[in-house]
Amino acid sequence: MWKKAMRLGLALVAIGFGAVVVSLIRWQLIRGEELSNAALDQSLQSTTLSAMRGTIYDSTGKVLAQSASVWTVVLEPAYIEGYDDPEAVRRTIASGLAPILDMTEEEIYEKSQGNSYFVYLKRRVENDVRDQVNQFLEDNGISSGVRLIEDYKRYYPYGTVASTVLGFTGTDGQGLEGLELQYDSELRGTAGRLIASRNAVGTDMPFEYEQYVEAEDGHDLVLTIDETVQSILEKYLAEGVEQFDVTNGAVAVMMDVNTGAILGLATTPTYDPNDPFTIYDETLQAQIDALSGEEQDAAFNEAQLKQWRNKAVTDTYYPGSVFKMCTYAMGLEEGVVTEQTTYTCTGSIMVDGWNEPIHCWRHSGHGLETFRDGLCNSCNPYTIYIGQLLGGETFAKYREAFGFTESTGIDLPGESLTLYHSVEDLINTPSDLAVESFGQNFSITPIHMITAAAAIANGGYLVTPHVVDRIQDQDGNILETADTSYRRQVVSEETSEAIIDILRQNAESGSANGGYVAGYRICGKTGTSEKVAQHNEDPTKPMEYIASYCGFAPAEDPQYALLVFFDEPHSETTSVGGNSVAGPYFAKMMEEILPYLGVEAQYSEEEYANLDTTAPSLVGMTLEQAYQELEEAGLSYSVVGEESEGTVVTAQVPAAGSPVPKEGKVVLYTTGYDEASTYVEVPDFTGYTVTDANYVANLQGLQISVSGSSSDTATVSSQDIDQGELVQEGSVITLTFVDNSNAETGGNAGG
Repeated sequence: MWKKAMRLGLALVAIGFGAVVVSLIRWQLIRGEELSNAALDQSLQSTTLSAMRGTIYDSTGKVLAQSASVWTVVLEPAYIEGYDDPEAVRRTIASGLAPILDMTEEEIYEKSQGNSYFVYLKRRVENDVRDQVNQFLEDNGISSGVRLIEDYKRYYPYGTVASTVLGFTGTDGQGLEGLELQYDSELRGTAGRLIASRNAVGTDMPFEYEQYVEAEDGHDLVLTIDETVQSILEKYLAEGVEQFDVTNGAVAVMMDVNTGAILGLATTPTYDPNDPFTIYDETLQAQIDALSGEEQDAAFNEAQLKQWRNKAVTDTYYPGSVFKMCTYAMGLEEGVVTEQTTYTCTGSIMVDGWNEPIHCWRHSGHGLETFRDGLCNSCNPYTIYIGQLLGGETFAKYREAFGFTESTGIDLPGESLTLYHSVEDLINTPSDLAVESFGQNFSITPIHMITAAAAIANGGYLVTPHVVDRIQDQDGNILETADTSYRRQVVSEETSEAIIDILRQNAESGSANGGYVAGYRICGKTGTSEKVAQHNEDPTKPMEYIASYCGFAPAEDPQYALLVFFDEPHSETTSVGGNSVAGPYFAKMMEEILPYLGVEAQYSEEEYANLDTTAPSLVGMTLEQAYQELEEAGLSYSVVGEESEGTVVTAQVPAAGSPVPKEGKVVLYTTGYDEASTYVEVPDFTGYTVTDANYVANLQGLQISVSGSSSDTATVSSQDIDQGELVQEGSVITLTFVDNSNAETGGNAGG
């Protein structure tokens, strides 16, 4: 019996052994390659090698963002074991690298332990630190155990310039905001790999067992942004924010009306993308520092997000009366009005569904107006009248055609959509149609508004705004270009020409004269929109306004549109309307940018007569020679100091090359005078007419340069040198004049 059991047991063993053999053969022959690959995978350690991120250029070739080499410091503890006294080497490395890398000796010493061939020590160190590390290794005879691997870091050479457009990158080089985020896949390239073998216990094998996969650098972006234009916009935007104590930021956008190319896009607040997590506004940072705990953290996070936001794209606002150029174009295009259509403005208009009359900004009314008068006067009732003639359905059709009901398609992240009344609301609720017709109670982005303005300026065609002109590889080969074709025609060229001519007159002598620039035929429209929703939330607080100015030039062949607005301006000396606040800064920007872009000034006889001349260089001449030069230049003079024969001019005011009013004077300084006695205090010119300002300036021994409106009723809205500052006798003070006698101001200006 037991023999039978034994035979059975042996048979089972034989069967089991056979199964094992078959299984081994199967695993070896059938899955051998699979298992081999798996074993290989387990023996490899892969290290990512960063690709160089593409460069971002402005339209003229200036570098706005680029990646430069930095270095990663790596420890190789296993190699340290090869020294005669590894412990001493570890201590030397720890003590020597600690001050260079701003680390503790204990931290470095701890990392130097073990048998690994790859331990991160410090990432993204600059070239000077790399040089110090190499020098330390050379001085101490350390040939292995420490390794430097090339990496890349993002730099923005122009600091805050175009920061909200460019955005910034994170610690791993990924785009986090702006173009860096929008075009991250094109910019970042393809990372490489360093693959090293490791043994069965997980220790890295020596670097002789390596495979190197080269990284592919990212593509470059060439922008439509011009750094010079951008800097001019930012300069004056910051100046306006300070002058009018603007509490909620400001925007300036300049666009090529025919292509949609954005030449400059400035917003406030701003920041430095080289250090994006620092609050750039020092006053705001001080306020945050005064807080504590969770309240401080919340305020800090809010401030960061606010300075990163591109207000021109991500924030909506009531466009106010700037939108009227669209409503008037609709009416003319649809034929419900002509340029001869008249309307009598009594100061208000009753609309079905509204319990109170909707006022014009001029409560006394404009009286009988033509179509042209209505737009130049920025008359609310006339605009409502056109909206009523159009009707809700037709108004909605054009609102859509101008692009207000869809995204503009700008190649920047986070574009907000418009908030507007439905077609049914416009048809069934006349009051909704009324307020939308003059730009109130519906909100758009600034980029929506300037795109619509461009359509009016270019013959009626809607373009796609964009900030990237082309994408190219590292060798300059173009891979992709922006689409500059028209999206659709909104109004006819005839309607476009008619509105252009009216807006030209409006900027010269109408309600938008604050944007007037001598030598250029500017087309302009102001906006003073009420922040109604905000006020309704807390009626105890005063109404806040958005002051805006949108225009284009030159009128004879519009090329460039510019929108400027200030969100919540404040002033104790002037109105906070679009003409007073945004108009002069629109003019300052255009006055510098248009000549830079090659648009030649064409002065009228009156404008030419009022042009400033330039002070000649007189220092080093004798008084007699200086007198002769000034006489030839049509300028007078006065002398401070010695006036004997042969006396030499040691200084002059204004300085050589500085502007001097025509028929003005130059003060010549020689020797032998009390310098302190030559300084005078700058008066406050605010509210003065040209005549009065000249009189006051002469009393102080000063001269004025006139900028802005030249009408008899225009008054000073700002001066380039503040009241109370001390300047030398003969100095020229530039005064900006605005005529608000027919310009909309706060209080029902926008609705």
